[in-house]
Amino acid sequence: MTSLGYFDYLGSAPLDPRVRDVMVEAWDHPGNSSAQDHAFGWKAAATVTAARHAVADALGAQAEEITFTSGATEANNLLLLGAARAAPSGRRRVLVSPIEHKSVLSPAQGLAQEGFELTYVAINESGRVDLDALRAQLDERVAVVSIMAVNNEIGVIQDVAALSAIIGASAAFFHVDATQAPAAMPVDLHAWGCDAASFSAHKLYGPGGIGAAYLSAAAPWRPSSLVSGGGQEEGLRAGTVPQALCAGFGKACQLLQNQGAEDRVHAERLRAKMLAVLRRHFPGAEETAATSPRHPGCLHVRLPGVDAADLLLRLQPKVAAAIGSACTSGQIGASHVLRALGWDEAAAGEALRFSVGRFTTEADVALLDDALETLWATAA
Repeated sequence: MTSLGYFDYLGSAPLDPRVRDVMVEAWDHPGNSSAQDHAFGWKAAATVTAARHAVADALGAQAEEITFTSGATEANNLLLLGAARAAPSGRRRVLVSPIEHKSVLSPAQGLAQEGFELTYVAINESGRVDLDALRAQLDERVAVVSIMAVNNEIGVIQDVAALSAIIGASAAFFHVDATQAPAAMPVDLHAWGCDAASFSAHKLYGPGGIGAAYLSAAAPWRPSSLVSGGGQEEGLRAGTVPQALCAGFGKACQLLQNQGAEDRVHAERLRAKMLAVLRRHFPGAEETAATSPRHPGCLHVRLPGVDAADLLLRLQPKVAAAIGSACTSGQIGASHVLRALGWDEAAAGEALRFSVGRFTTEADVALLDDALETLWATAA
């Protein structure tokens, strides 16, 4: 895909050329899917409907349970804020894990300003939810629980089905930020048993600017909408639906459904090679979440004694990796995820996230090796 070493797939995966082709075709046909007075509108509506079915099929849902959004951030806000505000009057507590994406933590903190009681779910040192502690935190006053399926920084995977069983017993609304999940593992929303989930196309080789909010037909209540307008998306999310982006999202889901298992094996293999390269240059490199179920393409590593920000800066523009997650890039201080795991500022400052995927090659890993070799030679 590029002559540079791109190792930031969890930030944004490259657009698959096959997805681009589908989008270009859709862009060549004007029409608003809500315009049902002419053939152009009918064609646009058919494109959106086909995309909705493709997304639902890939995620183990029904098409009518999928609402298109501008991305996972909007979906997280819609499902968390909407579900809390629409909850029965006696339910005024919100539970979230402390390692959620900022698009969950920020609205959750906003709900606290509205009078909800915000509680953080207990996690262990690897980032997995403590199920016994969660049981103890649940009661009939809980409105919404939001726990991400796959962490976007360290890659740890939660047992969503087990969480659903526990949370369902309290009749609370269970939302899952599943943004990173499709590239990390097979997703079957009905088997998971959650009430709602959020997705973003650009994490699975689709276009930026399009995502989805899954709302189970069996959810205990329907979230209130955040955006009012023409009543699109069954009134849950108003606004003209972008047919070309939807078509791209649908194609990306079809491709993932067909080759996701192959992608994951490929990512795991190259991840291992990259770890070996890092350990050759940094013998003390410590892999985060090494034994826990984790995203096969995510390599979060601590390099003791190394200023990670300085290292990444000196590797520019040859190597793209990340310090923390893209949502917190540029912020001062340790990652909130690493702080929640008990890391101090010094340890967090030694951590980098490399992530690989479908288009990563052994040549990319070799480029990283050469870049580090050149860096040491220059320093000497």
